[in-house]
Amino acid sequence: MTGRIDPAILADLWEIINERAAHPSGNSYTSRLLSDAKGIDKVLEKVGEESAEFIIAAKNNVPERTVEEASDLIYHLLVALRAADIDLADVMDELSKRRK
Repeated sequence: MTGRIDPAILADLWEIINERAAHPSGNSYTSRLLSDAKGIDKVLEKVGEESAEFIIAAKNNVPERTVEEASDLIYHLLVALRAADIDLADVMDELSKRRK
């Protein structure tokens, strides 16, 4: 593996998602997901779609697509957390509790 793991990227992305939720804009994909007429179902559909695409890319051993789909999945998962009114800090706390 190469590259540096920077947890601030998740914090920044989470902040942007919350900003888009608080101040919706028709130009923002995130805002459109969060305000879709289907409600949370719209973003959950995207989580399912991106999960499937990630699985296929990983199974087919296509590293570039796997990275792209993992990025899409993480982004949509964060948007789904926001749509479900779950704070990312609670998820991070749970992950921390699970460390051995």
